[in-house]
Amino acid sequence: MSEVVYEETATMIAAGELQSFVPFGREHCRNHPNAFNLQLRELQPASELWSSDGAAGLVGSLQEVSLQERERECWQLRKGCMRVREEDVEFEEELYTAGTVVVWSQGSRTQASNVYKAFTVDSPVQQALWCNFAVPKNKKEEEEVEQTVCIVQSSCVNVHTVTGKDFISPLPFQVSNVWATKFGLLLERKNAATDAQLGAPGEPLPTVFSMLHPVDEIAPVVCKPTGLFEGSRVQYASDANMKIVFSCCQPSVVVSYDTVQGIHSVWALRKVTPDERSTVLRCTADPVGTPLGLMASGFLTSHLRNISRLDSPGGSGATGALHSHQSRVITSSPGLHSRVHSPSISNMAALSRAHSPGMAAPSFSGASRFNTSFHSPSPRGHHGLLSSPNSTVNETVLVPEMEPIVPDLCMEQLWSETVTAGCHREMSSQASKVFLTSDLCENRYLCFLVESHQQLRCVKFIESNDTSQLIFTSVTTIPAKDAEPLQNIDAMLVLEACGSLVLYTGITRVSKVFVHGLLSPPFSLTNHLPHLSTPMDSVSTPANAGSRHLQRLDEAAMPSPVSELRGPNIKHHEASFLEDYTFQQTTPYIHALRDPVCNRVTLELSSGSMMRISIPEIATSDFVTLLTLPFNLTNLINPIKNGSYVIIQVLVKWYNIYNAPGGPSAHAEWNLFVTCFMTLMGYNTERLTWTRNLHFEVPLSPVIAAKKARPSDGGSDEVTLHFCPISSLFIEHILEHSRSILDSSAPLFPHIPSLFYVLHLLYQELQLDELQRARASLLVCLLQQLARDLQLEEYMDLYWRDYPSLISGFNETLFGQMQRPSFLRADPPCVLSWLSSCLRGEEILPFPYLPGICQRTRLLVLSYALYITEDENATSTDVSKYLAKLSAGVVCNFYLLEAASKLGHGYFDLGFTLKDLESVPFGVALPIREAIYHCREQPCSDWSEEVCLLIGRQDLTKQAHKMTLGKSKASVGSGLSLEPPATTEADEEEDGMSDIIQEVTGLIWSQDLRVQEVRRLLQSSRPVRVSVVQLPEVSDHEYIEEKENKLLQLCQRTMALPVGRGLFTLFSYHPVPTEPLPVPKLNLTGRAPPRNTMVDLNSGNIDVPPNMTSWPSFHNGVAAGLKIAPASQVDSAWIAYNKPKSPELANEYAGFLMALGLNGHLTKLATLNIHDYLTKGHEMTSIGLLLGVSSAKLGTMDMSITRLLSIHIPALLPPTSTELDVPHNVQVAAVIGIGLVYQGTGHRHNAEVLLSEIGRPPGPEMEYCTDRESYSLAAGLALGMVCLGHGSNLIGMTDLNVPEQLYQYMVGGHRRAQAGANRERHKSPSYQIKEGDTINVDVTCPGATLALAMIYLKTNNRSIADWLKPPDTWFLLDFIKPEFLLLRTLARCIIMWDEILPNTEWVKSNIPQIMRGTFDPSEDINMETMAQAQDYITAGACMALGLRFAGSANSDAFDCLYEFARNFMKIMSFAGTTGYYNLQTGLSMILLAMSMVMAGTGNLKVLQLCRFFHKRTGGEMNYGFHMAHHMALGLLFLGGGRYTLSTSNSAIAALLCALYPHFPAHSTDNRYHLQALRHLAVLAAEPRLLVPVDVDSLKPCYALIEVTYKETKWYDETTVQLMAPTMLPELHLLKRVKVKGPRYWELSVDLSKETQHLKSILSRDGVLYVKLRAGQLPYKDDPQGWKSLLASAVNHRNSGVRAFKPEAISTFTSEPALVSFAEFFCKTSEGMKHDTLVLFSAMLYECVTQEFPEMLPTYIAIEQAVSALRRGDLLQTFPLWQMRLVVELWDSRVLRGPAYSDDALLTSEFLPVMKNMVDVALDSWLKGERDDDVELCRYVFIYRGSESSMDLFLQ
Repeated sequence: MSEVVYEETATMIAAGELQSFVPFGREHCRNHPNAFNLQLRELQPASELWSSDGAAGLVGSLQEVSLQERERECWQLRKGCMRVREEDVEFEEELYTAGTVVVWSQGSRTQASNVYKAFTVDSPVQQALWCNFAVPKNKKEEEEVEQTVCIVQSSCVNVHTVTGKDFISPLPFQVSNVWATKFGLLLERKNAATDAQLGAPGEPLPTVFSMLHPVDEIAPVVCKPTGLFEGSRVQYASDANMKIVFSCCQPSVVVSYDTVQGIHSVWALRKVTPDERSTVLRCTADPVGTPLGLMASGFLTSHLRNISRLDSPGGSGATGALHSHQSRVITSSPGLHSRVHSPSISNMAALSRAHSPGMAAPSFSGASRFNTSFHSPSPRGHHGLLSSPNSTVNETVLVPEMEPIVPDLCMEQLWSETVTAGCHREMSSQASKVFLTSDLCENRYLCFLVESHQQLRCVKFIESNDTSQLIFTSVTTIPAKDAEPLQNIDAMLVLEACGSLVLYTGITRVSKVFVHGLLSPPFSLTNHLPHLSTPMDSVSTPANAGSRHLQRLDEAAMPSPVSELRGPNIKHHEASFLEDYTFQQTTPYIHALRDPVCNRVTLELSSGSMMRISIPEIATSDFVTLLTLPFNLTNLINPIKNGSYVIIQVLVKWYNIYNAPGGPSAHAEWNLFVTCFMTLMGYNTERLTWTRNLHFEVPLSPVIAAKKARPSDGGSDEVTLHFCPISSLFIEHILEHSRSILDSSAPLFPHIPSLFYVLHLLYQELQLDELQRARASLLVCLLQQLARDLQLEEYMDLYWRDYPSLISGFNETLFGQMQRPSFLRADPPCVLSWLSSCLRGEEILPFPYLPGICQRTRLLVLSYALYITEDENATSTDVSKYLAKLSAGVVCNFYLLEAASKLGHGYFDLGFTLKDLESVPFGVALPIREAIYHCREQPCSDWSEEVCLLIGRQDLTKQAHKMTLGKSKASVGSGLSLEPPATTEADEEEDGMSDIIQEVTGLIWSQDLRVQEVRRLLQSSRPVRVSVVQLPEVSDHEYIEEKENKLLQLCQRTMALPVGRGLFTLFSYHPVPTEPLPVPKLNLTGRAPPRNTMVDLNSGNIDVPPNMTSWPSFHNGVAAGLKIAPASQVDSAWIAYNKPKSPELANEYAGFLMALGLNGHLTKLATLNIHDYLTKGHEMTSIGLLLGVSSAKLGTMDMSITRLLSIHIPALLPPTSTELDVPHNVQVAAVIGIGLVYQGTGHRHNAEVLLSEIGRPPGPEMEYCTDRESYSLAAGLALGMVCLGHGSNLIGMTDLNVPEQLYQYMVGGHRRAQAGANRERHKSPSYQIKEGDTINVDVTCPGATLALAMIYLKTNNRSIADWLKPPDTWFLLDFIKPEFLLLRTLARCIIMWDEILPNTEWVKSNIPQIMRGTFDPSEDINMETMAQAQDYITAGACMALGLRFAGSANSDAFDCLYEFARNFMKIMSFAGTTGYYNLQTGLSMILLAMSMVMAGTGNLKVLQLCRFFHKRTGGEMNYGFHMAHHMALGLLFLGGGRYTLSTSNSAIAALLCALYPHFPAHSTDNRYHLQALRHLAVLAAEPRLLVPVDVDSLKPCYALIEVTYKETKWYDETTVQLMAPTMLPELHLLKRVKVKGPRYWELSVDLSKETQHLKSILSRDGVLYVKLRAGQLPYKDDPQGWKSLLASAVNHRNSGVRAFKPEAISTFTSEPALVSFAEFFCKTSEGMKHDTLVLFSAMLYECVTQEFPEMLPTYIAIEQAVSALRRGDLLQTFPLWQMRLVVELWDSRVLRGPAYSDDALLTSEFLPVMKNMVDVALDSWLKGERDDDVELCRYVFIYRGSESSMDLFLQ
């Protein structure tokens, strides 16, 4: 056998995981109901289909179709990645195309393939590919990537996004190929034969186009070739000979092939610069060609933009090769830029679209169209004006029509192949495959496979420094039949011509790949296929230098196992290929490679089947993987001459040894690595005798033993490292036999010091990870040897002290002092001693670290710097003070969270989790745990979720998740179940109040059933009880009438209930999008006892007012709609879906629309639907809709809504416009709508119109004559809203004299002349109403008074307020309606906002002096006038008091109002002079004022009053009074106790509209005030209920809250404690809200910084997560705190420990680990000593009661370390180091004073005891009392002399 056979055997690796491969899509398509099957079924009737012939026919046709489709099938694979439960799961994705079906499937090793998406299109699929489109995210530059599948058909591209969007982009021309790029799709136009026939008169048409998004236009691509001639300027990519063969996103490049010259070029693909765009679009270069160019440009563009499909195959256009005619001048005309139009459009179609009358069809042929379009001078000299006889001047008509299409992308040439002399012109050398690959040193290559030459050309490229450009350097050719890259192992697999597989990294050959099971047993790999063509050596490629060198190495190191078999020279040459032909027939060989994903690739065999193999990783043990990094890093520290070459050499060598066929199991990976490593450093390991000492499962080296098949696991399991002592033996044995010879020419010999230092730092890193520390003991033997050879005494000492048992005496050194690099300090860097110095507060040097390797070292060093030395800049500016970085230009980001408190706590957002902290050794971790503990005590409420998780505050972590209480009926939060109240199911559903969250109301009002009582009072869905006693003298007929009259009275109440119910159930329901909203019915029937007979109003016995129920059903609809929470999912379709079928429910639906506006959902209603509802002309619907949309657009000045409202207000329409017949109530609603939309804007025009509308006179034809009061009031309220709170600062309105005009409306006087547009309207006076030219104060006064009040709201403007004072003479008092006195008093008080005081004196101070004094009997005083005036003024002042303290639950205000209510009731009981109606009005207003103050609190006294009035139904108790009383009840329980009222300007305006003190007399009364406005109270509601939810049980609970008020002029800064759930005061009054201990972890929300955070909590049902502290019980179970387990342990600490029973652990903590610990270690059992038991119980008690369960492992570790030391079986000094760090932390705390020592986590008793035990043990060692410690003593006395015990060990 030749020498070469040995070379190939020595470097051969085994591939793993051989599986047969069939594309999943092929299987799926067999069962897919594709178009053909469907067609077949449509054609044949069912009976025929299943008859025997039919079935046979079907099968036959199916076979036929599958054969056709098999030919057309293609697929591609890629790597997919997805986040599943915090981890990245990798899988393979396949896109399979056959016929008209595209299947996208996913599958992985662990999971079978499944279909992700499948598509069927109309025509055969030409191509399917994945492509990412960039979609602009917002106005800034950010873009988000949309992942899509593009399916190319002949006429269009279908684009399907992952998110479910579908686009169809028509293609304006036939496409030959489509490529995915970074920016979108690149399309190549199919060049038909006719392109060439047209010849040169025209410029060639663009051939490459781009589409940046499916909805964008297809634009031509600009190219910028490099060259010396004029041809190198920017032009369209129009070379018909240029074929794209590859595109790539990262970097963004395109590879093309010139079919004429036979060379490849690489182009950078980027966006076009503005200069390039203008160059291409400019048309100044050739004045002669300009008009035609322009004309054609428009023409082409018109085509491209109108084409929809292609039908004829004929192509057109002109060709021209860029490279062959480089000297040609190319002029730019807009035509160049326009889109190439499809060859398929007929001339007639083109003409019909051109709109040119002067053209005749025959004179305009397809060819001329193109010739003119790109007319320019060309080498052949066509310079005429008309370049073709067929074109006529007429065509210039087209010029202005179209603008050219702007190009988006530019291809800039980066590199071209050189044309070689010996190029086979007759053979096409187009690349069949192009890919990018990189080698182990991160050099990158662009490789293209030229199959005709059997060559793989690899072009090395690098990025320029600013990474904007790629620079291509050298080209290397590798002989290959096929090749594929293997991304994640930085290699590529090459199929050589002889059929063997070879692995390369970059251009360095690594080894052959042996595919187990591909060849049948009789043949061995070495004497057949691989040598059918020339052996590797004879090929002269630059790659060979490397392989030769490796070969020498391998021969030296590994004698071949097949050397004995060598016979005479058997030469293989080409002829043997033919001789073996029969062999090839029988055994399949590899024919091609395809579909690489990560390190897996598919082999296509000659037999047609496919196999999938995986190429092994560079190392399976993460430890060895880590060690393979140092080679890269050494190169960073100490730039090696020809460095990357050495590194690749080393890694290749290791790869071959490790992955040899039948090589080691993963078990021996480390030993194998050391052998390889030492060989490469020059240690001679030839005569080894150590195999007998190492217990390997398989022989170690493939070179020494006969080959065995590798175990099936393929080395993929984690390496098990259980051979610390073995390794030391092993290294000693290596060294015994290698001292004689050291090969100084070994590749790594010169770098031994650098490698040593890197390995030393790695060793320090491993010390900081408990999980990796066992591996440090493996590394230490190697380090010891290297240190000894480098004569580094201090390092040897360090290793000896770390592992005294492993390292006995190495005495000889192998080579003399080498050149020691500067960074190799004499004193070894030791991370533990650095941390120790830091704790002792000594001066510290920066610690060296290597980016990428010493991450943990870096993290811990910086955290110590931050926490122990309290340097807040440690992680930002002062990093270099603590860390010395050993590499050039590697920047690591390190984020610091701000210091948590004055101690300078900070901690890290470097992906450092509690899990990582568990693997940090206990001594090192202790300070960090301490910092975390302090942060846990006082966190900030706005820390991110990750940080809260790190500090162990689940409550804060949960808070970061946005969650509400009532996501659905069944759940609260993510698992709160609702216990239904004890009512029957039927009641539950129908009363519309079942959605109040019972758990919360049950906590707020736990002592009684007031919520059920409110539900009873407000339900309107069940018949009322009509109890009338039949007197003997009453006939039956009269008795029935009596009952019906009684029912009519009761119905007045029932009809008023919905207004209150809407407030009670406010925002309590999340609708299901598939179900309509349940609306409880308004039941106006009754039941008469004792027989429960039905009483009905429709019997005809009594007169019932017409339309009595229309407004009540409107209110019922509003009440139902207000249940919907603002956070619900509501869309336009759902709103329309709720529209009722029956016309009698239209009023309800109108109310529902208004409610949707009030909760903000009506903005989602489509404009079309709004128009639809308004055109119906249904009055109620219009009112609901107008008020709804205006409320939803509150204060936005939205133009579309303004237009909508203006149509309904004659005053806002132009004077000449048609008179629209708008119902009066709709006009009122529209006017209020204007006020809402323009609230607070001070809009001049609207203010002017509204001001004049307050005094709108009645018209001649009875228009504006009825219910004028409500319109005037609405105009006043709207004006007040527009100028809300502006006071005297009404910008630009001084000429309107708004206050004076309003004052005149209020007190009367001469009417002013109408100005402006409306003058014409009001010319002729009304024929019915004679008002003369004076103002009718009865109409205008209320609106004007409230307008003044709202404009000057809270301004404390005394001059305006004085206008509103009640008159101070009896004479004047007689002229004013008592009702107006109420309004004036109210207005005056809210203007003088700051003077309102919550006491009776203030209320009485509003009554004029003349009424308060004693009366002179001689004066003629009307007592009735006086009493009425007094009562109304009192009611007005009470109303103002209610507004001032709305939602505050102020007890003074409440007591004051309650007193007045009692007074009024007393007066009513003996029917005073005022009259029942007036007293009842005043009482209603006071009741409303009380419920405003107590809004949302459910106060019992107010509830009793409301219930009292609920029961009164007779006499003068009308519909309006019932409405007022039940509104008061609704406000009292606003939103089920979750909402309360705000006192913002906007809220006050809404309340003035809603609680206007004139209530309707009956259900159809809208004369003084539109009933719909009563619901605007909702706009004043705001959520302020804070509900603590236990984070463990997810149930609402009680918690103590501390609320701090800001200082104001009325009171100092005050702190109050409240038991939550509770209503918070208005947020602007607060400074801080804090969850108080001791039962729950504290949490503080500082409102100066975090108002938004608290607002978001309150808006999400006020859910504030709290966490119960260990051993505490919730307040519900233990109100006084006497049952807590800690209560018994208060007296004495130790008694608590003794009393602690492990069984009780579950009351302290729910953590499963602690419960299990108590179960197994704290209960008496066999083998458990009593002392240990007590110790463990004490530890557990300590950890749990001190709230630091994470400390338990630390306690146990300390105890174990100490007991191991006492037993004397400590093999390493590591636990002592940890003890030392713990003691030093404790000492530093004690030194700083008692205040700090309390902060320490370890308790004072435990630590001194343990320290004492250690000292005793060490002293006994030093005195030599122990025989087994000779080794230690020898070390101590040789090295150190005698010093104090523990310090001595660990200096």
